[in-house]
Amino acid sequence: MHTPVNADIDSVAAVPAPQPGAVLRRFRALAINPFMVLACVLLGASIGWAAPGVARPLGLVGVVYVDLLTMVVLPFMMSAVVLSLQNLYREGGAGKIVQRVVVVFVLLALAAAVLATVATWLLHPGGGMSEGTRAALGHIVGGDADGSNTAMALLTPEPAPASASAQEILRTLIPSNIFAALANGETLKALVFALLFGFAVGQVPSRISTGLQDALETVYKACQTLTGWINLPLPLILVCMAAGQVARTGLAPMAAMAGFVGGFLAVSVLLVGVAMAVVRHRAGVGARAVMKAMREPFALGVATNNSAACMPAMVNALVGRLGFARSRVELLVPLSVALLRAGPVAYFVCGSMFIAALYGRTLSASDLALLAGLSALTGFASSGMAGVVTVSLMGVVCASLSLPFEAAFVLFVAVDPVCAMARTALTVIANCAAVSLICARPVTLQS
Repeated sequence: MHTPVNADIDSVAAVPAPQPGAVLRRFRALAINPFMVLACVLLGASIGWAAPGVARPLGLVGVVYVDLLTMVVLPFMMSAVVLSLQNLYREGGAGKIVQRVVVVFVLLALAAAVLATVATWLLHPGGGMSEGTRAALGHIVGGDADGSNTAMALLTPEPAPASASAQEILRTLIPSNIFAALANGETLKALVFALLFGFAVGQVPSRISTGLQDALETVYKACQTLTGWINLPLPLILVCMAAGQVARTGLAPMAAMAGFVGGFLAVSVLLVGVAMAVVRHRAGVGARAVMKAMREPFALGVATNNSAACMPAMVNALVGRLGFARSRVELLVPLSVALLRAGPVAYFVCGSMFIAALYGRTLSASDLALLAGLSALTGFASSGMAGVVTVSLMGVVCASLSLPFEAAFVLFVAVDPVCAMARTALTVIANCAAVSLICARPVTLQS
């Protein structure tokens, strides 16, 4: 008795072929895995250190990547905010949401400042610095290299960052021309317009606003799809970005500022852990589920140094993976990204305390309380700022404590690429925690 040929064919055909969508999902999950992100950054740094001439041009890849993500941010944010406000008005409860936003954002900013102050005081970065390290820092700043330059004067002094007046702050919030704000990438002004426009659209009868809602939903979905495409080559992009950065700055600034960088990274890890615990408590799931949900926003924060570029991933994590209400999340994520800046808050605290230790200044309990409050307020003022501009805002905090920030400014600029990764990742995860606190808990069906 022989086996029919058709039976062999059927048995082979019965083995399911891998679906393209499943393969793409596996590749995307691997690309945003934190261990893969770390491995790519280390590989890129090694290339930049070993072959700076080859690695330096690779930085262009990172610039293009961030520009592509930034390109999607404004249309995504505006469509999400307007759609969410429309839904809120139809469901009711918009006023109560606004009250909770104010309370949660203020409390979380203060909590981040207090926790960062306590953790930095315990770690004491900058204390017990060796003469060799002090000499290296003095050389970077521009003073002598014999270790006696405690004044650390710059060869070309940096101007002190000017504190913004109330009028200037209002001008940074209100767009006189929304099209100019969009063209210039002014995220905060675009957000204010989207909020006001969304509130106005919510007053329009649904029979008239249906067409606008359909158009905005199309824009929103298209931006999500485009973001997914852009993030596919993330491992290669991380290697290029790290290689280009190390090739430009070298490892000497990192070695000299190792105490501050290590302290700030430790504080960031602590605050990220607290934020994860908050999300876990609100979502009612296990720690593993939260880590799996948060790994894409975390990886993008590390890779892009742009919290706004992480908004689609944050929405997907909170809605798609943890089950929070989409109508609330899509409104609150852009608000939190623009207003709640936990990363800069912790950075201002750590940097100010490092400068105090560098100059041998002992901070009293009242100084530490003032530092925490000022850092929280300055964090709100850092909305829409990134990179060196964020670093310069530390001068506002230091000036209130009579700390000489201007001379040490170049030290923080030298290591800011690494600190910016931690700042952004902390901001993104803390924003997810804030949104989870404001939203109602996900509904779980009992089996």
